[in-house]
Amino acid sequence: MRGLITICSFLLVGVLTAHYIGFAHQADSDPKAVDKELEGLNEKYVLRFSHVVAENTPKGLAASMFAQLVREKTDGWVEVQVFPNAMLYEAQAEFDALMKKDIHIIAPALSEVTVIDPNWLVMDLPYVFRNEQMVEDALHGRIGELLFNSISDYGLHGITYWENSFKQVTNRIRPIINPEDIEGLSVRVMPSEALSDTYRVLGAKPRLFPFNEVYDVLSNGVVDGTENTLSNIYSKGFYRQQNYMTVSNHNYLGYAVFMNGKFWDSLPVDHQNSIIEAMNEVTVWLREHSNKINTEMLARIENSNLIEIHHQTESEKMVWRNALKPVYEKYGQIIDPELITEVTKLQE
Repeated sequence: MRGLITICSFLLVGVLTAHYIGFAHQADSDPKAVDKELEGLNEKYVLRFSHVVAENTPKGLAASMFAQLVREKTDGWVEVQVFPNAMLYEAQAEFDALMKKDIHIIAPALSEVTVIDPNWLVMDLPYVFRNEQMVEDALHGRIGELLFNSISDYGLHGITYWENSFKQVTNRIRPIINPEDIEGLSVRVMPSEALSDTYRVLGAKPRLFPFNEVYDVLSNGVVDGTENTLSNIYSKGFYRQQNYMTVSNHNYLGYAVFMNGKFWDSLPVDHQNSIIEAMNEVTVWLREHSNKINTEMLARIENSNLIEIHHQTESEKMVWRNALKPVYEKYGQIIDPELITEVTKLQE
């Protein structure tokens, strides 16, 4: 009798165990609902933002403001660390560092992007924009959309465009009023073939140097002059090393804010939305204040009495545009035809 009870007990335990295992397997195999928008929200992200200009320039101020807004909008779950003045990388080195995820955000000048994507040369055509409104219409319209689409093929995710101001020409040799006045001068330019060809067509000698070496090459007489915005000319002290400045507005210096495409896709959707929201607010602020900042810098340069300033007239601009037609003829064959068409519409 005792043996029978033992056998029945073993059979009962076996049945219960089999029943439990079967149901447990079935329960574990059921799919679990996952809210993708909430993934990663309990993880802190630290984003390194590298740029090459001073903190008191339009881009420097915008980067600091962006970092503060992102921290507020994510309740501290996303921290943006800003490294100005090429503390981490010079302009061209930033692209490689971004793709390696050594840094996470960059805001290079539009001219710097041309080294990677030739379509961006459209922004460096001389006198292509006549005023700030045309620039805004271009960057935040169809032209800006086409440029971001183009650069995405290279693994970069475009977030927004930041505006600064038009560039002016400075030099230590003589006043530059007519196109022939620049002939023979050496001029530091950013690494854009369109910018280099602009000076070659005029008989000048374009020279490439990193932004944070410009003060030294000007002061040592390695180059005769340079081109830049009034805020950079003042904040970096270029005007102290130059004798003449022509307020020409011949090219626009704006910035594109990029992140690594794969890294951007890995961020939680809520954090992406917060970053975009912060960027939009900074972009609007910068648009309103960059012109004011550059106007103030011009006044400071004038009050220094260290440099002779010539303001280019509309009739003089027409002469320069005619002299620079070969640049348009060359790059009209290189840049995406749709971009050229959009620029033509804008100018008309």
